[in-house]
Amino acid sequence: MEDRSVDRLGPIAFADMSAAQQVAAQAVIDGPRGALYGPFVPLIRSPELMAAAQKMGEYLRYRSAIGTRLTELAILVTARQWSQPVEWAIHAPIARDYGIGEAVIAAIAARQRPDGLLADEALVYAFCMQLHRQQRVDDATYAAALAAFGEQGVVDLMGINGYYTLLA
Repeated sequence: MEDRSVDRLGPIAFADMSAAQQVAAQAVIDGPRGALYGPFVPLIRSPELMAAAQKMGEYLRYRSAIGTRLTELAILVTARQWSQPVEWAIHAPIARDYGIGEAVIAAIAARQRPDGLLADEALVYAFCMQLHRQQRVDDATYAAALAAFGEQGVVDLMGINGYYTLLA
């Protein structure tokens, strides 16, 4: 994906941050991300928002009820729907590492429905695409997701889509 953005809210040196920004930045640095990068660079301008977003994102990315492989697939679908090159660049290699096939990643990048999806991947793909394109999920897809992932999994899947839309 091509990055057409302008760095409107670039990095702030830690020493130049307010006390609240330093606390929020340090929480990200001390967490599983290990550094302040990507969407957290502009979000640091609103430290309380960033802290809340970081906490939500940490749960969704690392502990969602649908598991890391399917979470990464949902992130890629969302990043592509929003033409978000930063999230794509971060998550395409992670998705690959967790078993999302190269052909699947390439198809999503090309805005095509991937062939050869596993059943759970096809369900996540359909759910995410409906949510982004129609702003709703049809009854059949919802029922299938509920049967496959349970209520918490469905809510987490919606949360992943919403959270990565926020970051886009």
